[in-house]
Amino acid sequence: MKAAFIERYGGPEVFQYGDFPDPVAGSDDVVVDIVAASVNAADWKVRLGEYKHTKLPLVPGRDFSGVVSAIGKGVGDIAIGDAVFGVCEAGQEGTYAEKIAIKAAIVARKPSDLSHDNAAALALTGLTALNAVEDTLKLQRGETILIQGGAGGVAGFAIELAKHIGARVITTASAANHAYVRALGADEIIDYNARDFTQAVASCDAVFDTVGGDVAQRSFAVLKSGGRAAFIASGAQAPKPERTDVTALRPPVGRGRRPLERIVELYQAGAVRPPEIKLYRLSEAADAHRLSESRHFRGKLVFRVR
Repeated sequence: MKAAFIERYGGPEVFQYGDFPDPVAGSDDVVVDIVAASVNAADWKVRLGEYKHTKLPLVPGRDFSGVVSAIGKGVGDIAIGDAVFGVCEAGQEGTYAEKIAIKAAIVARKPSDLSHDNAAALALTGLTALNAVEDTLKLQRGETILIQGGAGGVAGFAIELAKHIGARVITTASAANHAYVRALGADEIIDYNARDFTQAVASCDAVFDTVGGDVAQRSFAVLKSGGRAAFIASGAQAPKPERTDVTALRPPVGRGRRPLERIVELYQAGAVRPPEIKLYRLSEAADAHRLSESRHFRGKLVFRVR
């Protein structure tokens, strides 16, 4: 199969495009012919060598959409020819390729009204946002949430999900992205280049931070007493607050069919829509990573594999 892969850690220039061994289905696996795969921030952190579980040579990538081309002998609920989408198990990479072997239990059927590009764009972003907003923050109707970095894929899904729940949504975004996040449902938008969000917002019930760094630490300031904040860009542990009356949380992003089916339900109900997408070929992996690492884009970057 063709794949975008690395044989050493480093900058985007370490990417190679060429032949890579085909995967083989284990007993409980399916092999999926990948049609589309998305780029996530975790991918360039893998490329830089920040994840110690990875071994070289390596095909990065964590989410995909495609068509099942082989099944293991223990698989009974997925058939060859089924269109599916999914997210690799924690510790598994490999979606920047024409094929992947993955446990059948953690993929879901792709509905016919959702394109492969859009399914790939919604997979890991949707799982992450669902876990953070619904399961970890337990956001409720009538609450106020600040979502940091609203134009990104995860944050954009989170805005729509929070509005679907019935919360008031405040988000940060550059001026160029205000119309985009407003269309997602944001009630209030703060231009982070022009205003200090800690001076513009107060008494939030919850914060969902997708930015990290100094933004993460300062996010505690906008919470009311008893508020909670969830962080996905600050490493394996949530940052520690300097105040004792708020809670810092690091959502785990579990893999499974049911959360993927929840994404489909939300999509088909009109509660969420696919993000804006910029398409690349697998041979353009270095260019895709340069843009992803810059963080100056909105929506999702997606490889059209087939």
